[in-house]
Formats: sequence, C-alpha cells, structure tokens
Amino acid sequence: METKENLKQQTKKGLYWSFFNQFANYGMQFCVGIVMARLLSPSDYGITALPAVFMAVAAVLQDCGMGGALIRKDKIEECDLSTAFYYSIGVGIFMYLILFFSASWIAEFYNTPVLVPLIRVTALTFLWGPLSTVQYVLLKRRLDFKTPTKISIITKIISAIIGITMAFCGYGLWALVVSGVLSSFMGLVIVWCIVRWRPKTGWSKKSFKYLWDYGNKMMASSLLDTLYNNIAPVFIGKFYSPAELGVYNRAQGYAMMPSQNVTGVIQNVTFPVLSKMQNDNEALAHNYRRMLKATAFIIFPIMMMLSALAYPLVITLVTAKWESCVILLQIICFQLMWYPVHAINLNLLQVKGRSDLFLRLEIIKKIVGVSILAITLPHGLIVFCCGSVVSSLIALVINTYYTGKLINVGYFKQMRDLLPIVLLGLIMFAMIHLSNYLIPNMLLQIICGGIFGAIVYIGGAVLFKFSELDDVKYMLKRKS
Repeated sequence: METKENLKQQTKKGLYWSFFNQFANYGMQFCVGIVMARLLSPSDYGITALPAVFMAVAAVLQDCGMGGALIRKDKIEECDLSTAFYYSIGVGIFMYLILFFSASWIAEFYNTPVLVPLIRVTALTFLWGPLSTVQYVLLKRRLDFKTPTKISIITKIISAIIGITMAFCGYGLWALVVSGVLSSFMGLVIVWCIVRWRPKTGWSKKSFKYLWDYGNKMMASSLLDTLYNNIAPVFIGKFYSPAELGVYNRAQGYAMMPSQNVTGVIQNVTFPVLSKMQNDNEALAHNYRRMLKATAFIIFPIMMMLSALAYPLVITLVTAKWESCVILLQIICFQLMWYPVHAINLNLLQVKGRSDLFLRLEIIKKIVGVSILAITLPHGLIVFCCGSVVSSLIALVINTYYTGKLINVGYFKQMRDLLPIVLLGLIMFAMIHLSNYLIPNMLLQIICGGIFGAIVYIGGAVLFKFSELDDVKYMLKRKS
C-alpha cells in the first residue's frame, strides 16, 4: 500500500508531467493551427470536421472502457492485459473496415467527394492504435507520466514539421491528415521500444467478463457523450454551409484547448491516484475537494480571459476572415469552463466502480442536452451556443447528485467552494474589457489585458487568502 506522503509526491510528479505534456502538445498544436488557419479557409476546416463523429464513435467502441477497468483493478494479471490487447486489435480492424466501406456513403451524405480518401487514410490509425493500449495502461498504473510526455512531445514535433511543410507546399487538407496519421504511428513505435510488454497468454473468458462488466457501461456512457458532442457538427454540416461549420469548429477548438488541456491532466492523474484511496471516504472527500478547487482556480480565469480577449486574439492571429467566430468563442468559453468540474465529478464514480451510475447520469444529461439543442439550433449558431451554456449548468446539477450521495460533497457544497473563484474571475473579466475599451491597438489589448487580468486575479487571490494558492505553490516547488 502506498504511504500517504509517497502518494502525495507521486500525485505532484504526475500532475507536473501531465501539465507539461498537455501544454507542450497543445502549444505546438496551437502554433500549427495558426499557420493552417491562415493558409486554409473556414470551408476547408468545415470539410475536415464533417467525418469527426464517425471517427470518434469508432474510437469509443475500440476502447470499450477496458483501459479504465485495468487501471482501477487492484491487481492485474497477464491474462487481463492480453485479453484487452486482443479485443482492441479485433475491434480496431473491424472499425477500419466499417469506415473504409462506408466512406463513400458519408461523402454522399455531405455531398463532399474528397471525404472518401480522407476517411480511408485517417482511419488507418485504428489498425495500429490498439497495439499501444496496454503499454499506456501500465505506465498509468505506475503513475509514470514522464514517459508518455516525452513520447508525445517527440511525435508532435515531427508531426508539426511534416504538417507545416506540406501546408506550405500546397497540400491543404492533406497536411492535417498525413501529419496526424504519422504522429499516431510514430507514437506506437516509440512506446513499444520503451515499454517491453508483449502478450504472453491467450484469450481469457474470465478476464474479459470482468473487463466487459465494468467497461461496457463506460463504453455506453462515452458513446452517448461522443454522439452528443458531435451531433451539432453533423446538423450544422448538413443544414448550414461548410463555412459556418468551419467557423463553429474553430471557435469550439480554441475554447477547448485550455479546457481540454486541464481536464486531460486531471483525469489522467486523479483517476489512478484516487483509485488508491477508493475505500477511505474521508480521505477521498478531502482530496477530491482540494483537486476540484485547485482545478477551478486555474481553468476559470483562463477561460474568462480567453473570452474577454477573443476579438483581438482572433483578428491578430488568424486574420479578419475568421471574425465571425469571435462571438461564438466568447460564449463557448463560459460553457467549457465547467468542463473540468464535470470530469472530476464523473471521475469519482469511476473510482468507486459505479459505472452504472455513470451511465445513468449520461442518459439523463443527454436527454436534456438534445432537447436544448433541438430548440436552439434552428435559431442560429449564437442562440445554439447560449443554449450550450445553459445545458452545461444543468448538467452540473445532475453530475453532482451522486457525488453528494457517495462522499457527501454535493452540488451546494461544491458551489460554496467554487463561488469565490467565480466572483474573482468575473471581476478580472470586467477589468480586461475595460482595458480593451481604453486601448485601441489590438496587439496591446492582448498584452496589457493579459498582464492586467493576471495581476487582478492573482492579487485578489492573495488579498482574500485563497487556499488554492498554497496548492499551486506546492506544485510549482521543485522539492516539497
């Protein structure tokens, strides 16, 4: 059993490397995205977004929640790893064949012929992606986040070089496709060289039953979430123009970058860490609240600052041809700022092994979300994005229900914890808008607004003695 201090050190190290990984990767992705947005039009981005739902659904079916089942199991055996490995390979091949033969139908549905080769090439990742599933599970169980970070950074650098070179050579959309496929393949080669695991046993019916009993509910939940998150692009792509889909895609992509970064870090680290204290509700509740507040303390001001600086950022970085995505970006930021909070609440259900409750919540939330989507989408993208904010706030109430039941940290307790952070963030948000009003130059708006906002937020946190500052300081120390 891990000692309390050792687990604390492992958590710190895991968060440190995961943050470095996420921000290094997305930093490179952001820079590449800026170059591509200048080279491509909104319609080009709209075309690349069209098949996203089909790829995402295939990825969910391939994983089947088995990775999570392997991570939370107290003691894994060789037959567990081998069974998950063989399952992933079989489903990966099946998914590739489905996507290969359905590519022409998808292209016909959207009346976009270029989707046929685009889908068939992109789907190649399903053939070799499963080969690294077990290796990454083993690294997570060891709380080793340093190795995946190094692998990811190496592949992203090579991918960025290939993508930008192809873009400047006039390959357009294929620069995105080829660089993504090669990045996936290079990651496989490197992780197999580092993690020396190979399947040593055959298929185990007993292992599959355990993995499936836990994983199938997680798969159903992920499938619901994936379909829901991609249903809007499907309808926008079908009933709106490719340019409008491209504008929405970029607005959502920019807003998701910081939100998804933090969420990815938190999920990667908190799940294996909290799993080690799953039977101690008092310790679980205490550490859960600290993680929740520390996460909100970081992500809330980032999202509010991005919303406040959306106009000068978009015009300066990707030119005025993307101006129509500004208002969408500003609204979506207030939807996705709650995304990490949702993720932490759902992580708790996984830690407790309650994938049944996880699935139940997903069904309820998706019914609410689809209802709001059906009401708002016909009225335009701005109204739809406002509806998404409402949907996110309703989902927050739903997600916290079982958290309150399981460890007595429900909606009202969480909101009391987060309210000071929200209020301080809104003050910073207002101050940045005032700064924008007083400064005419957009580049200066970005620089001065960012610095001024940071001073207001951090200064307020020091003045009112926010406890989250101590957690952030601890994480920044090289030695505790």
